[in-house]
Parts: sequence; structure tokens; C-alpha cells
Amino acid sequence: QAQLVESGGGLVQPGGSLRLSCVASGFRMDSYKIGWFRQAPGKEREAVSCISTDGTTFYARSAKGRFTVSRDNANKIVYLQMNSLKPEDTAVYYCAADGVVATVAGMCAQPWGALDYRGEGTLVTVSS
Repeated sequence: QAQLVESGGGLVQPGGSLRLSCVASGFRMDSYKIGWFRQAPGKEREAVSCISTDGTTFYARSAKGRFTVSRDNANKIVYLQMNSLKPEDTAVYYCAADGVVATVAGMCAQPWGALDYRGEGTLVTVSS
């Protein structure tokens, strides 16, 4: 059974850093694009960053320069390194996998429900 499990969330002060992990099982992660999405309280889910099978990346404007996505295909893990965190980054962060969309930008533009596999999320709270 295909599964994505996020971890690494928590409470961090503004300006701090967190590294989120997304562990895949039950499918060949190295054949899928992986994306990070987030949903803040009272807001719609939005894309944060997506990474292709060859390491090509896409970042939302809010993430550029602060967040870095990477993948370790051998261990079936995708990371999201988040630096210079702001209170507005507070959200539940989700990862998802897709094997159909042609580009990473395209994946990040996909509706959440259209993605092949989706995780349950990890909460990030940025507060002093």
C-alpha cells in the first residue's frame, strides 16, 4: 500500500529553522515527482515546493530564498529545509507524489485531490 509520512514539524521561534521529512513506502518514489504543500488555519491549501525525479525544483514565491527541497531516492525520503521562518509560515505541511504531471511547476499547480499519493501532514507553528 502506497504511503507518505511527514515528520519534523513543531514549534519554532520566528527566524528559526526546521527540516521536514517525507518518507515514502509502497511505491517507487524515484519515479515520482514529490511536492510539499501547506494549509494555514482558515486558508486554502497551497503549494510550497516541488521536486522532479532528476532534482529539478520549483518554489512558490513565499518559499524562494528561504526553503530548500531535496530528495534521497535511495532511502525514499524527501526533505524540506525551512530557514528564516515567519509566523505566516504556520500551517500543516503535507507531501504528495505524482507520476503523471510533466513538470514540477505543473505538479505544484495541481489540485490536491488530483495528486497520486498524499500524506497526512505535520504541523509547523512559528511563534515567539
